[in-house]
Amino acid sequence: MEHKLKNRAQLKDTAFIIPSLLGVSIFVLIPFIDVIRRSFMNAAASGFVFLQNYITIFQNQAFLLAMKNTLRFMGICIPILLAFSLLIAVFLNAGVRGAKTLKSAYLVPMAIPVASAVLIWRILFHENGFLSGFMHMIGLQGQDWMNTKYVFWILVFSYIWKNLGYNIVLWMAGLTAIPDTLYEAARADGANNFQCFVYITMPNLLPTLYTTAVLAFLNSFKVFREAYLVAGDYPHESMYMLQHLFNNWFRELSLDKMSAAAVVTALMIMALILVLQKVWDRED
Repeated sequence: MEHKLKNRAQLKDTAFIIPSLLGVSIFVLIPFIDVIRRSFMNAAASGFVFLQNYITIFQNQAFLLAMKNTLRFMGICIPILLAFSLLIAVFLNAGVRGAKTLKSAYLVPMAIPVASAVLIWRILFHENGFLSGFMHMIGLQGQDWMNTKYVFWILVFSYIWKNLGYNIVLWMAGLTAIPDTLYEAARADGANNFQCFVYITMPNLLPTLYTTAVLAFLNSFKVFREAYLVAGDYPHESMYMLQHLFNNWFRELSLDKMSAAAVVTALMIMALILVLQKVWDRED
């Protein structure tokens, strides 16, 4: 009887999993397998070219530029975002003065649509925008900031501003899960706030740090909307990302190069996530 009940429970679990598995297979796994197949074929998918598409993209200056900018963007944005959001979350969790106001403020960017955020950047940074007008007022020459090297840092600011609230929420969830008794015992032994943070808070936040880092890494690939709406298909070279490249190759129906680049990007994402997991497993 017990064996029958166990089998029935397993069948119920399987019945719940099958619809999700079918959806993922149809819309993610099978299309990606087709992308891998196309990466070894010509643009019309009528002939096998082996590794020629991969050789082509690594000789393509646009791909190399987009890859360099994307890696640079992630290398700058993710550490700043993680550190800044953790700092704010710690202050909020400590109940400092003005915490209620901050809790409302950091969630505002999450509620602002991308199109509205882009309009703000246009008003501030374009040739006839607020910043250029201010420079004219003080006797300096205004410029279109979207066509200079500074546009990369505008994109960095946009990403951090947009994702800060989400990361603070994740950190707050991790902080509230740490028992207060650990801090009370440490303070009873003479530990100060910094020692409590280093020896109690950070070790207990390692699982949250892994989750937050992975999500921040994946969200860094979603900045294309802001960059595209602000600067179009071909922005300043410092802001030309992999998403721009994929968009332009798709429009030109360069499916062979796009498939090879997609496989390389997927392998890069998987490798970085596995490295993060390895580091966190070693810490545990």
